[in-house]
Amino acid sequence: MPDPQGFLRIGRAVHGDPHRDPAERVHDYHEVFTLLPEPVVQQQAQRCMACGVPFCHNGCPLGNLIPEWNDLVYQGRWREAYERLDYTNNFPEFTGYTCPAPCESACVLEINDDPVMIKQIELAIIERAFEEGWVEPRAVVNMTGRSVAVIGSGPAGMAAAAQLNLAGHKVVIFERDEQPGGLLRFGIPDFKLEKKFVDRRVRVLEAEGIEFRCNVDVGVDITYDELRAEYDAVVLAVGSRLHRELDVPGGKLEGVHLAMDYLYDRNRVVAFKEGKRDRFEGQITAAGKDVVVIGGGDTAADCIANAHREPARSVTQLDRYPPPAGTRAREIAGWPEAPKRLPSTYALDEGGERRFDVITLGLTGDEEGRVTGVEVARSSGPPEFGTVPGTEEVLPADLVLVAIGFARPERDALLEQIDAAEDRAGNLLAPTYETSVPGVFACGDARRGQSLVVWAINEARECAAAVHQYLAALG
Repeated sequence: MPDPQGFLRIGRAVHGDPHRDPAERVHDYHEVFTLLPEPVVQQQAQRCMACGVPFCHNGCPLGNLIPEWNDLVYQGRWREAYERLDYTNNFPEFTGYTCPAPCESACVLEINDDPVMIKQIELAIIERAFEEGWVEPRAVVNMTGRSVAVIGSGPAGMAAAAQLNLAGHKVVIFERDEQPGGLLRFGIPDFKLEKKFVDRRVRVLEAEGIEFRCNVDVGVDITYDELRAEYDAVVLAVGSRLHRELDVPGGKLEGVHLAMDYLYDRNRVVAFKEGKRDRFEGQITAAGKDVVVIGGGDTAADCIANAHREPARSVTQLDRYPPPAGTRAREIAGWPEAPKRLPSTYALDEGGERRFDVITLGLTGDEEGRVTGVEVARSSGPPEFGTVPGTEEVLPADLVLVAIGFARPERDALLEQIDAAEDRAGNLLAPTYETSVPGVFACGDARRGQSLVVWAINEARECAAAVHQYLAALG
């Protein structure tokens, strides 16, 4: 145990996550998240009580050995702390920057105090490890002669590839976009995850022997039959990219876009600014516009923050749910559960307005078919989400971004060719990670539906174990 009385003597350094000043960060695309000095991190690790039943383990899908590396950080044994973290998590830098930290909601201290800064400690460990050169490519000693094709280079695809490569299988990752990373690169803005961190990890994986083939649309550029003729197993880590669309009058007007289309455009613009060009034809932009973002989740928040940086004239978020009751995780969701909504977000701290209990009735447009407004009304709340008569109004809007979630994986050419069974939600049915097609496996959002990066990594690790067992049985 780091310090039997640490949690009594030491308070949490920062409520929530340590962030840069919103007035400063809104003018750039650098990380909004900041690292605390190592002495402060070590002091914060003292607050860990090393509970006999560590609920933080249950809160973390990866089962990270949190009390163990807290103790090691407190003692200054940083390399050992990294080894314990690396034992369960392939990419602590990705979870450290992007995870909403359900482990902290499950911390026993959260019952009557501020939880341990688990996310900050995790991030401090992995950044120290990279600085010290402890994150090195691992040599694969015994190659099995078997090969695996991984479709998708997001966190699930990369984690599955990393595990299978270490098991001695030849792994090739196929990515239809121009660079690896999936939604880590194109869906999450730079100010939440700078792409240098993605590139840094990709270099490590490449040095370990994993091959990335980008700009390859599997199912079109190479068929499923051609793929199976070359590889002994296939892992589908294609995500859950089919958007839920806004089914209201005016939903197809010009200026109405899916949130992820907007985020892809903005991430490409930021990448182009680094030595290339800062505009490309047809990009979606919020600059100088009245923006309405429909949806209450993380994707909606990322759209809001991007719109601030262009900058937009105004940004309004519409959330059909009522505001959360309380300000703390235990008040909103009940310990040890993680809240699905928070009173505010990093994006709203920068500006804009969030309106709760709002139903979108339709969109208005001009004679040329461009969106001009959003018709809304007050919601009667769940579960019916009816409208309250007499509360109708029209909000001005030049750009409407729809961020109401994802339904299932896209039924693209590859999935049509494989024709694997699906569950009721349309996800790939793979209870043991193997689909209904022998030798074809699925993990991450494609199997469980849209979820967190930490869940994608967990799914990938378990899927890789199933693939390894399948390949071993081939003899």
